[in-house]
Amino acid sequence: MTTTKPLRVGLIGARGYVGRELVRLLARHERAELAFVVSRSQVGEPLASAMPDAPARLIIEDLSPEVIAARAPDALFLALPNGLSAPVVAALDGASPNTAIIDLSADHRFEPRWTYGLPEQHRDRLRGARRIANPGCYATSMALAVRPVAHLLDGPAHAFGVSGWSGAGTTPSPKNDEANLRDNLLPYSLVGHVHEREVTRHAGPVRFMPHVAPFFRGISTTLSFTFREPVTRAQLHAVYEGAYAGEPLVHVQEEPPVLRDTRDRPHAALGGLEVSADGLSAAVVVTLDNLLKGAASQALQNMNLALGVSETMGILPWPT
Repeated sequence: MTTTKPLRVGLIGARGYVGRELVRLLARHERAELAFVVSRSQVGEPLASAMPDAPARLIIEDLSPEVIAARAPDALFLALPNGLSAPVVAALDGASPNTAIIDLSADHRFEPRWTYGLPEQHRDRLRGARRIANPGCYATSMALAVRPVAHLLDGPAHAFGVSGWSGAGTTPSPKNDEANLRDNLLPYSLVGHVHEREVTRHAGPVRFMPHVAPFFRGISTTLSFTFREPVTRAQLHAVYEGAYAGEPLVHVQEEPPVLRDTRDRPHAALGGLEVSADGLSAAVVVTLDNLLKGAASQALQNMNLALGVSETMGILPWPT
């Protein structure tokens, strides 16, 4: 009888919203074993006291980058705020270069030596990758819509996005203040948002206007395009169908997707395609869960590709 060695996985930032989703996903994974979790809050307490899906043996630790690197996990998820990953990455570069790092912050999305982790675009490069920059949540929704039609565009796409307040993280701010958001819609960073630059670099030109709404999770992005030459709705729909045929975590549909279609689901939905009478402009809607396809389930896709296991292990089938 042969046995397969478990994949040892570390998680830094276990107490955040995305960290919690990763714990939940990894608990369902057939090959991965969550070996250690790191957080600066509730150190020394069992992770299961806050997260029922967590293995009972796991204790929250506050580890130095050097100790993390010495543990040499097969994969390490960095679910940290922007700007905090450098010491950990430097330690693993020196002591554990074969660890697959999946960084969910924006710290490495513009670095050439890191692989941009949009599986539908870079699947071949992600196989065996050891430094992976997970895309942003909004950036994922926009890139999925822009990339297939980028060669047709006359100028940048324009994207109007609405996100639940979990996208603002756990640190208190006006963007996750439920009282401030009640019966409200909060625009922010209307020019030069980091996800605008991210999509323009990796998928195609876009101008992005984000908003926060008074619900917890989910993203709806409506994009408009202007084309160099006329296209028909049938032609454009065929472009998207062709781009995502066989993709397990992108669903192309006729009707405009709504938040409930993808909330607490690991896939993105794209649909509601409309084309102007002259064929020179169009609009499409993308929805996804910012904590899953916008973060944790996409990160797990990337880990699976990097470590050579089934891409959807721990993700599909999704529990109903």
